[in-house]
Amino acid sequence: MPVHVPVQDDRSSAGPGRPPAGGEIRCRDLVRVFAAEGVEVQALQGLTLDVEPGELVALVGASGSGKSTLLSILSGLDTPTAGSAVVAGTDLLATGRRERVAYQRHTVGFVWQQTSRNLLPYLTAAENVRVPLELAGRGGGRGAGRRAAADARVAELLHLLDVHDVADRRPGQMSGGQQQRVAVAVAMANAPRVLLADEPTGELDEATSAEVLEALRAVNEATGVTTLVVTHDPTVSEHVARTVQIRDGRTSTEVLRRSEVDEHGAERHVAEEFAVLDRVGRMQLPPDFVAALDLRDRVRLALEPDHVQVRPAQQEER
Repeated sequence: MPVHVPVQDDRSSAGPGRPPAGGEIRCRDLVRVFAAEGVEVQALQGLTLDVEPGELVALVGASGSGKSTLLSILSGLDTPTAGSAVVAGTDLLATGRRERVAYQRHTVGFVWQQTSRNLLPYLTAAENVRVPLELAGRGGGRGAGRRAAADARVAELLHLLDVHDVADRRPGQMSGGQQQRVAVAVAMANAPRVLLADEPTGELDEATSAEVLEALRAVNEATGVTTLVVTHDPTVSEHVARTVQIRDGRTSTEVLRRSEVDEHGAERHVAEEFAVLDRVGRMQLPPDFVAALDLRDRVRLALEPDHVQVRPAQQEER
């Protein structure tokens, strides 16, 4: 049975069942090459990605596929070798050191995989959330009104993440899930436009992972912050409407999920998988497609009126 690939490029416009065309995160042909002892490793190989304002997107892929490298670039911690990356209007290839610090304090929030890396161990949950406000000059000082506003912001975030009951506890007195939800509150303290999370459930069990992913979804819905989550968690599909897969340093496929109501009033969930074309028309077929048809070395192509047919080269014409 051949694989049928639609001819129409559905990335041309946003809409139900279509990947969005551009927005809050816009990466074009990103390349990142690391060199060590005369050996070059290409972590990103022309990656292109668009995330619309207010979207919640999961970025998935095998170890070494380039997920964390991409997040390091989007957070301003690293710079690509080639290509372009624009986040919330900030061109990350054209920013100086001072602009990057401002970008990291005000434009993006970041959650690390390691719970111990997100929080200062000698501060309480409330004090940890207050730290970004202090660094941004919003934490208090001499103004009673400013201190009250900071206190209100801390309380608001702890309630939103459902960790207000551990406000006075230090990280060592919290569970792993509570620590990560407090970490999300810390990342959201200065109301960033983009929230980045690198394997936020990597150290958690399945039940606790679901709680953290649900907390990220709740924050996204309540605040409208554009959210990009890098994860290997197979349950992520239950919490996001769009999943982007990276293979070999490039975006390869996207899965869009939506709910529909049929003529009888019954709700059903629909998931559509899209292959991503690069500028010269290259694409990666999903591994399960390749395995199911035993595709290897080369394939037979045929252009039909409304799709491209892909089948094994060794398959005889019928």
